[in-house]
Amino acid sequence: MDERVDALVVGAGPAGLMAAETLAAAGARVVIAEAKPSAGRKLLMAGKSGLNLTFDAAPATLLAAYTEGREDLAAHLAGFGAAEVRAWAEGLGIPLFTGSSGRVFPVAMKASPLLRAWLRRLDGLGVALRTGWRWTGWQEGGATFETPEGPRRLLPRATVLALGGASWSRLGADGAWSGVLVAEGVPVAPFRPSNVGFRAAWSAPMARHFGAPVKPVVLSAGGRRVAAEFVVSARGVEGGGIYALGPELRDGAPLLLDLAPGLEVTTLAARIARGRKGDSLASRLRKAGLSPVKIALLRELAPDALADPDGTARAVKRLALPLLGPRPLDEAISVAGGVAFPGLDGDLMLAARPGVFVAGEMLDWDAPTGGYLLTACLATGRAAGLAAARWRNG
Repeated sequence: MDERVDALVVGAGPAGLMAAETLAAAGARVVIAEAKPSAGRKLLMAGKSGLNLTFDAAPATLLAAYTEGREDLAAHLAGFGAAEVRAWAEGLGIPLFTGSSGRVFPVAMKASPLLRAWLRRLDGLGVALRTGWRWTGWQEGGATFETPEGPRRLLPRATVLALGGASWSRLGADGAWSGVLVAEGVPVAPFRPSNVGFRAAWSAPMARHFGAPVKPVVLSAGGRRVAAEFVVSARGVEGGGIYALGPELRDGAPLLLDLAPGLEVTTLAARIARGRKGDSLASRLRKAGLSPVKIALLRELAPDALADPDGTARAVKRLALPLLGPRPLDEAISVAGGVAFPGLDGDLMLAARPGVFVAGEMLDWDAPTGGYLLTACLATGRAAGLAAARWRNG
């Protein structure tokens, strides 16, 4: 069955919902097709521990956090950055606050109130949300879907694809769309896990420290340093510090730890050397300010350096942590890779498919956690929606 529609958005995550809102505000009658039974499933999962909407920073500072795709995202983030995200969320009736780190959250610390308000707004704009509609590609100029009622084909004047990346497939982002686009001649960079834990081989004594945060600590890889904690787990290491260095670690750069930031080697060695006669090494290290998990890491990773205070201090300040590669793609918070920007024009339209625009994690960009992921999804969704509205009206 064929149906002509004004504008089609495929995917009901943040990028797709923003594209639909933008198109509807421009006067288009919008249909959103979503494969899952409901909208915003990954958004709701991300919001379970506090929905980090954006990062309260000047535009240049915000942009600097993006690694791959930064130049291609710049214009879209300039049009819809941290200030605009805040104003948009507050316009939905969602009160916000900024944490001490600069991260911006809803006061309710969850995504469900925001998503409900957003869907109410879209409904008021006449947007039709069709769930259980899985996009399968194109046929004779129309977008084809498998639906609960059988195969359907929509004939839109403009289309925005916002199908997500390839992580958290149970929530809808399975990357299955890549084969369809590659067959159409669209350049797609291979998916790589981002904001993900890395594997490490621990000995049995480390088990008692699984789940323990390592802080304060400075992590280094590939010439970059970050001051952020991480967690030791049964599978390796994870957390903000590991995620921030993900691109370097993914490329094989060794991970180095400074377990006593702010202290010079000589000062630390003097502290370790202090103590009463008969004090154990662990006791001396605790008195020098090291936590049990840091002491365990020293014993695990540099046992031969602990014979004297000087060697111990040097190991504390520069401890190599061998990694065995990232955790699987489906465990990643986000992905790098996706539709390559050379296959798009400046309006995020596919060169191979005029009238089809791409937004969100489908695009080949990368960023750490901290509000950057959601901000770029919203910014590219808005940009694709604006461009699709112009195409529809042209």
